[in-house]
Amino acid sequence: MAIMGAHDIDEAVRVTASALRAVADRDWSVAAAGLEWSCYDTAVHLADDFAGYAAQLTGGATDGRYVPFEIVPEEGTTPEGLIRVVEALGGLLSAAVYRAPSDVRAWHPYGAAGGDGFAAMGVVEALVHTRDIVGALGVDDWRAPGRLCARALERLFPHAPHGNDPWRTLLWATGRGDLDGLPRLGAWRWYAEPIRSERLVLCEVSPVVAADLHGGGSGGFAWAGGGPEEGTRFAGGMVVKARETGTYRPGWGPYAIVRASDRRAVGGIGFHGAPGPDGGAEIGYDLVKSARGHGYATEALRALAAWAFARPELKLLRATVDHDNAASHAVLARAGFQRTGSTDEHVHYVLPRA
Repeated sequence: MAIMGAHDIDEAVRVTASALRAVADRDWSVAAAGLEWSCYDTAVHLADDFAGYAAQLTGGATDGRYVPFEIVPEEGTTPEGLIRVVEALGGLLSAAVYRAPSDVRAWHPYGAAGGDGFAAMGVVEALVHTRDIVGALGVDDWRAPGRLCARALERLFPHAPHGNDPWRTLLWATGRGDLDGLPRLGAWRWYAEPIRSERLVLCEVSPVVAADLHGGGSGGFAWAGGGPEEGTRFAGGMVVKARETGTYRPGWGPYAIVRASDRRAVGGIGFHGAPGPDGGAEIGYDLVKSARGHGYATEALRALAAWAFARPELKLLRATVDHDNAASHAVLARAGFQRTGSTDEHVHYVLPRA
């Protein structure tokens, strides 16, 4: 069932336009709060996002890129005129979401999404950039509607902790503040199409997130005690290297394992790279010590394997385990992997396409 829709965009556009009109007489050439863009350019960016998201939906963009256009205001457009552009293009996105068939999926770098996903993206863009603009223009106490923030968090931020003020949580999730003991994030993203199982959510580690993890950061996640493990940080470094060498393939890297009950990241799982010429890919995983013994690794492995085998290029999955790692041997056996041989140090497993 869709979590967000056109009515959410309409509400976000209304509160955005109202807040921006209250400061339309001020100097919009100053830098927006926390951004390199000016307040004026931030508003143009917001309008461009609205139009771009609408175009992705109506154009059925699935080729891994945005529809090639941008919004450029007429020379001399005032802040008030720019607010009208934001309202008009927010309405365009609302209409596109309203008319989008339920089965449509369009590309976004943070995950393919349907109408509800792009509605949530538009809402987040509107709320956080309104805060960036009015905060720079002297309004420090502006708050977005809590209900709207909570719905956007539920749709796009399955890793954001429960139980806190939704507006503060949204600011934390977008790198704009701390949250009850959780520091401000050095890297962040939303997840338009996470992989879900009964108790877990698997969130792809994109290159920016991977670099943060590899460098010692949190990757934008609230980790269970002791996390992340060294294997997850090492996997982040593999993504960074693949991006530098041009071999990075979205989807075929690491994922954070997030426990749905408390939104805490409890480990990492993922591929060492995209399937090779024989259609094979290697998979690995680790869990923080406090999360072991609950079946999370098996559940995550089954969920990610199901996602992978839905891709036609994959023919089999491989895994390599140390001889003395009894827990990992048991995980692979429960997930259906078959032992194929061993060396002095490792045991090798495969899971063929059914």
